[in-house]
Amino acid sequence: MTNRWRGEVALTIDGKLHQMRLTLGALAELEEDLDASTLLELVERFESGRFSARDILALLHAGLRGGGYQTDPDALAQAHIEGGPVAASRAAAELLARAFAVPQ
Repeated sequence: MTNRWRGEVALTIDGKLHQMRLTLGALAELEEDLDASTLLELVERFESGRFSARDILALLHAGLRGGGYQTDPDALAQAHIEGGPVAASRAAAELLARAFAVPQ
């Protein structure tokens, strides 16, 4: 079960459901991996629609690690993501949004 207040986002990869979430360490790695000077810059990429497939894969990979699933970035790039690129980009954007959401 996905706990959105924990920042979790569900995604089915190669037929298996995974719970992803971004940890602080994963966010720091994303800044470096995606050449973003700040987290705000990364968020703005998604909000403005200026994100790349590389951005999506990096976010999903970080979210999977944060959710406890270890995978190789190259293996993730070759995996079947249920819903295709649209579902992958939505999940990546949701990961970012939930990482900074304040429970109400």
